[in-house]
Amino acid sequence: MALPQDISPVNSEAMESLVRTSQMNWVAQSFDPERSFMKVLWTGPESGRVALLFRCLKGAVVPAHKHIGDAHTYVLRGRLEVRGTTIGPGDYLYEANGMVHHATKALEDTEYLFIMQGAVLFFDDNQFLGYQGWEEFHRVREQQLPAGQPVGKAVSAHEG
Repeated sequence: MALPQDISPVNSEAMESLVRTSQMNWVAQSFDPERSFMKVLWTGPESGRVALLFRCLKGAVVPAHKHIGDAHTYVLRGRLEVRGTTIGPGDYLYEANGMVHHATKALEDTEYLFIMQGAVLFFDDNQFLGYQGWEEFHRVREQQLPAGQPVGKAVSAHEG
């Protein structure tokens, strides 16, 4: 049966992605390299969206920052203090585009899934500290992949 409209993808390069996080190394975050680590699960250049897995050891601090796009956080284990509120395992937090907040603190060893669109601008009372957007995360992901595997390559369920 013919469909009443063309549903073929506009971007034939788009593909699904399976990431085996157990085979990835944790990458230290520059603002707290002894206690804050990430794995870049996916970057979407067409949207500027990224999916990240964070591990923060107790006492880790993410500096004050502004979200230039929305962000979704789902805590897998541990507890974080975000804008004066404690979130823990099973908690989901949505942060709207333009959200500004002070430091986020790991109250105990914590892992969480973080999905965002746009960038994050880090700052302190005196200056701009840095910027993280999809391009920076894409570069980190390239370093995490096994040699010879292109970024964005779909991995079948049969691959190890």
